[in-house]
Amino acid sequence: MQAPGTGPRPQGGALGPLRRAETLTAWLLVAPAMLGFVLFHALPTLRAAAISLTDWNLLRPSQFVGLDNYAEMLADDRFWHGMGLSGLYALINIPMQTVLGLGLAVAMHRLTQSLFVKATVLLPYLLSNVLVAMVWLWMLDPVLGMVNHALDAAGLGRQGFFGDAGQALATVAGVNVWRHMGLVALLFLAGLQGIPRSLYEAAALEGASEWQMFRRVTLPLLRPVMVFVLVTSVTGSFQIFDTIAVTTNGGPADATGVIVHYIVQNAFGFYRMGYASAMAMALMAVMVLYTVVQMRLMRADESDMA
Repeated sequence: MQAPGTGPRPQGGALGPLRRAETLTAWLLVAPAMLGFVLFHALPTLRAAAISLTDWNLLRPSQFVGLDNYAEMLADDRFWHGMGLSGLYALINIPMQTVLGLGLAVAMHRLTQSLFVKATVLLPYLLSNVLVAMVWLWMLDPVLGMVNHALDAAGLGRQGFFGDAGQALATVAGVNVWRHMGLVALLFLAGLQGIPRSLYEAAALEGASEWQMFRRVTLPLLRPVMVFVLVTSVTGSFQIFDTIAVTTNGGPADATGVIVHYIVQNAFGFYRMGYASAMAMALMAVMVLYTVVQMRLMRADESDMA
């Protein structure tokens, strides 16, 4: 009978140093990304949370006020107006961007695999938001813009676009759909290329039409990509600022005064950094809640691929 602890050693013990080396290598590879996350995301978020509990105008030392900023935010009609406009912007932007991106991806998947076409589709996304906004501001100018010249020549009449309170938010959404549609298309294209052809062949043998195959095969198997697109698109829509700052600056008549524009206005226009930080923390909480709910509803951690 063997004494306790003197039995045969578990097999694979010699792999211990190798596994430790692999673990160390993995941590070294992850370290730059982790360092960037801590320095540029985690620490600034904690700092913003601390500032949100203070009254600070950037010129004098901050004063602790507890939850006063949050109480003021809940009673601020302008805050709710900005959140409502951001939600409306997302409702305009996301369906167009997703549908057009998916349609473009299906067309490329069926018609071409050209690298040149993919690069051309992605090109608008590679341009800066400021540059895109300036180009479209000139193109949609009521007097000098080529779009209004074309509309006038066609007898449709000139449109205000960025200068019309009823059209400004939709115009901003259209500009950003144009810029991001190519990226969405390439994400969906990557998902389409991962679907086995055998599934479509089996569906065709069962007599399924093109629409039935798209609805019952393609869309379910694109669910992980769809979750990613919806989550990133909605969170990006609630953070829209560059295009509005260049084209409308929140106008006309506060028609594009989305929440991030109001946050920046309070922080660097009214020098109310504590109040701006409180609104930023509230926006972050809403986006985290949306992300969790969206991923749960669409079962982001599961796959339909057999």
